[in-house]
Amino acid sequence: MITLSVRGLPRSATEESVTALFTEYGLVRSLKMAKDLFSGDCKGFATIEMEGHEARAAMAALDGSEFGGSLIRVGPDRPKKGRGGKRR
Repeated sequence: MITLSVRGLPRSATEESVTALFTEYGLVRSLKMAKDLFSGDCKGFATIEMEGHEARAAMAALDGSEFGGSLIRVGPDRPKKGRGGKRR
């Protein structure tokens, strides 16, 4: 299982439209899209979980492509450093 980071999504993007885009390359196990609290619009980024070979195919095909009039970037999700761990 690989988690992909998708950036540059248009405000008009919906979970359904992003899922449909990635389903062309395999089964989308989960999708978490950041949404504006008040308007419900997409904030421009999401994380998607897919199987390894399917995720790599989606990355290769969709990174740098156009979606809804915006250039999207697709790559492996890198967890933020400094989160969790031991208390000081």
